[in-house]
Amino acid sequence: MTGAQLGARIGVRPQTIESIEKSETAGTIQLNTLRRAAEALDCTLVYALVPNSSLQAVVEARARKIAIRELQRVAHTMRLEAQGTENVDFEARVQAYIRDKLSERDLWNDT
Repeated sequence: MTGAQLGARIGVRPQTIESIEKSETAGTIQLNTLRRAAEALDCTLVYALVPNSSLQAVVEARARKIAIRELQRVAHTMRLEAQGTENVDFEARVQAYIRDKLSERDLWNDT
């Protein structure tokens, strides 16, 4: 299909189709414009976010990050007070913190 033919289907000039193609290439096309083009081609626009990993992996990674951050804060304070703890059981403490202290609601706070 030529730009002129697509333009006729959408109801715009061929120059507008060229502009639409450029905005798509640049990643600046508007969803409404893309939807109109899809309809003109007898298509349905599907807009989706596809995760890079499983939800379980995302939750576990986020919980681990928060637990490590909090345990490192405590360890720093303890060292300042000359009450440092051994890092031997750090992984066990991370797992215990996740299990005992975190709820799923806490995982998405940015503080």
